[in-house]
Amino acid sequence: MLKIERKAIEPMARALDGGNIQAMQQFVSVGAWEDAAILRTHQMVVAETLGAPDGVVILDGCDFPKQGDDSVGVARQYCGPLGKVANCQASVVLVYASAKGHTFLDRRLYLPGEWFADDHRERWQKCGIPAGTPFQTKPQLAWAMLEPLCAQGVVPFQWVTMDEEYGRNTTLLTHLDSAGRYYMAEVPHSTRGWRKRPHTAIPPAGTHGRPPTRAQLVPGSPQAQRVDALAKTLPGKAWHRFTLQEGTKGPVVVEIAAIRVTTVADGLPGREEWFVFRRRPGYVHELKTYRCNAPADTPIATLARMTAMRWPVETCNEDGKTELGMDHYEVRGWKGWHHHMTMTFLSHLFLVRLRVKMGVDAPALTVSQVRQLLQVVLPQRKFDAESALDEVERIQKRNRAAYRSHRKRKLRELHAQLK
Repeated sequence: MLKIERKAIEPMARALDGGNIQAMQQFVSVGAWEDAAILRTHQMVVAETLGAPDGVVILDGCDFPKQGDDSVGVARQYCGPLGKVANCQASVVLVYASAKGHTFLDRRLYLPGEWFADDHRERWQKCGIPAGTPFQTKPQLAWAMLEPLCAQGVVPFQWVTMDEEYGRNTTLLTHLDSAGRYYMAEVPHSTRGWRKRPHTAIPPAGTHGRPPTRAQLVPGSPQAQRVDALAKTLPGKAWHRFTLQEGTKGPVVVEIAAIRVTTVADGLPGREEWFVFRRRPGYVHELKTYRCNAPADTPIATLARMTAMRWPVETCNEDGKTELGMDHYEVRGWKGWHHHMTMTFLSHLFLVRLRVKMGVDAPALTVSQVRQLLQVVLPQRKFDAESALDEVERIQKRNRAAYRSHRKRKLRELHAQLK
């Protein structure tokens, strides 16, 4: 939480009187402490600080651009911060939000499929990935975090919101529906449904083979329609205007429409849900589409609010990276990555708790402003001219040693190639 340029282990240790670089590196990179118990306690404190019956859990990805091939899980894959395919680490995060505020709940590091190939076994061991770690897709990692939240009930929430990457995964949505949670999931325009549930029947048995047991659409039944095609059929009076929130550039005004449909499940009629449509006034071609399993009597104002409930995760990711160095880490191993993320989550919640406590007197206070206020009380090293020169000399010696090490390795590799 200190105001320093970079929040990797070494500069953080140097910012403190008596800061022990080696001890801090070992604590984060290979320390024997386990994250699971700490995160369970963390979630209890989140519930104590921000918990509300109508709380929302937001599911999203969080990516970290990286150079080189040594960091755990690094690969060429789509990188959100860069908006393109690049060398990065990818993760899945959960954020909790209520009227009181928002903060992180949990995280999972995504291991791309190539990390399970034989040519990655040495890197796997070098990074300390636990033996038996299975390949899991990002939606599977999401459910691995959501399932205990649903079962244990430590954090109160009814809604889960997500973007299209997760909303297109019907297995994840079915898990949430079975757990009694409502989802507002952005979905691609190719998602299909029926305005009226079509009839199904088991076809009559033929003269040969086993009799059919699976229902099929009755011949002549209408085809399911794409969600964007359904939006085009709606009359003007079906659209309602809402001011969802006050943004930095003024109020966010949208037009919302919603219809009840029967969704498609394996080509057959599935659950009855909402298709929700969102657009900016005057921009009829910029359509966002969602599916939602909330009850049929859910007010459209509630549906409208939930379409806008992904911004807290974007704010948390920004706070984590700009205020707390969430993407400044230089650890490369499995344990170090998880430890660093846990410490970031604890720091963010600490700031959020202070903001909540001070909110009565300063309701517009932000996490960033709380961190700035803390600078007057947090312990930090004071540099005089002599100690500043000593620090510059130490950095130069370290850089020189690193250069010699890299040069030696490069020459060794070139020599091996010339043989």
